[in-house]
Amino acid sequence: MIRLLAMLICLAPLALPQGKADPEARLSDEDKIELIRGLTAESVTVKVFLPRSKKALKFDADGVYDKSDWMETGREYGPVARVGDLVKITKIDFEKDKIVLQINDGLNTKGKWYERIEGGMGGGNRTVPLSRGQSRSAGTTVAIVFPSRVPPLKPAEVKKILEPIFDFEKRSATENYFDTLPPEIQEAIKAKRAEVGMDRDQVVMALGQPRDRIRDHQDDGEEIEDWIYGMPPGKITFVSFSEGKVIKVKDTYAGLGGTIAPRLESPR
Repeated sequence: MIRLLAMLICLAPLALPQGKADPEARLSDEDKIELIRGLTAESVTVKVFLPRSKKALKFDADGVYDKSDWMETGREYGPVARVGDLVKITKIDFEKDKIVLQINDGLNTKGKWYERIEGGMGGGNRTVPLSRGQSRSAGTTVAIVFPSRVPPLKPAEVKKILEPIFDFEKRSATENYFDTLPPEIQEAIKAKRAEVGMDRDQVVMALGQPRDRIRDHQDDGEEIEDWIYGMPPGKITFVSFSEGKVIKVKDTYAGLGGTIAPRLESPR
């Protein structure tokens, strides 16, 4: 009996199911939260031609990417930015082997129900769709691709990976320009708000690139250019320029709760 018990004790570990140890460390939920906090809304200087793209632009974690493919994509959809331009990381998603970065809100070429909403523009009664063609979005998406799965990473490590295409540090030209601006303009830019008297560059610094631009000639010959921010349902901001300066900023709202949102009032 004692001999039988000893044999059972020796064989017991072999009878238990043996799970395979995972040799690869995984990106934890805490890691993901830290990456989202550390990278979202980060402004970066573009070091290469960055095209718009319907699918995520592939960028290998070892720094390799297909430059010719990016250029070909740019010929089809146009550029998001060229060397030296400033863009913003607006969203981060995670897949098993990818970190997907949305740049300038990504690219949206598909129609939505709310794109039928029209708003009054210009001095007359003419209305125009609030979203037209590819001008609805000025962004793209970049996917950092890893060999198997995404390892645990810190924001600084992701920035290091992206060094061939993005510069997270070199913003001296923008910062020097910002320092020369009047205090009230600086405060508006920090608050992400457009103000009367700003020029186009200052509005871009405050609000980013608009999703649509519309030009209109007034009866007196004045040319008004309207930049549109936001997407219904929700807040829509109209920034009106004359001779390169903001002459009016108007916020309006597309309603919720019905199948058709109410027509937006004219921004002027």
